[in-house]
Amino acid sequence: AAGGAGLGGRLGRRAGLTMGAASPITVRRATTQDAAGYARMMGDPAAYAGLLQMPYPSEELWKARLAETLAPGKPDLALVAERDGQLIGSAGLHPAGPLPRRRHAMYFGISVVPSAQRQGVGSALMQAICDYADRWAQLLRLELHVFTDNAAAIALYRKFGFEIEGTLRGYALRDGVYADSHVMARLHPNPPPPPTRLS
Repeated sequence: AAGGAGLGGRLGRRAGLTMGAASPITVRRATTQDAAGYARMMGDPAAYAGLLQMPYPSEELWKARLAETLAPGKPDLALVAERDGQLIGSAGLHPAGPLPRRRHAMYFGISVVPSAQRQGVGSALMQAICDYADRWAQLLRLELHVFTDNAAAIALYRKFGFEIEGTLRGYALRDGVYADSHVMARLHPNPPPPPTRLS
């Protein structure tokens, strides 16, 4: 685009997480004012190589993308992680498609800038996304794609209940080479039951 214990139920407010001596990590909803930060994060070759982003992103491009994603009535969720006023990660949920029978599923994406990896940023974003999906968004299934050689990301996803469901060969062009990708998914660990019948 995360150990985020304690983020549950606080997604309407800014959620702070302190990791050792480092400054606190704040997870919050993205705004169009974050466009420059997104362009900086996604413009890092070490970041976009692991995603499906393209080189040379611009602030204008990200402003337009964010405006579309954040438009009223859209079901998408875009979160950012920041520390000391700098964006260091992002995560999002996006509809799996327009079909009514897929409303229970959303695609998930995450990125963390290389300089902030292995500092709890990914876990904080993952915890916030899973809390939102499980407790507020009526989602049964979260889906993602991850390059098969991204062992750190796969371990993070497994930590939050994602499982590999298949492998796509030659899924995407990455730095001139077609790379394979795993399809991973997470089902709600404890779907809410329907209300009991009134007598």
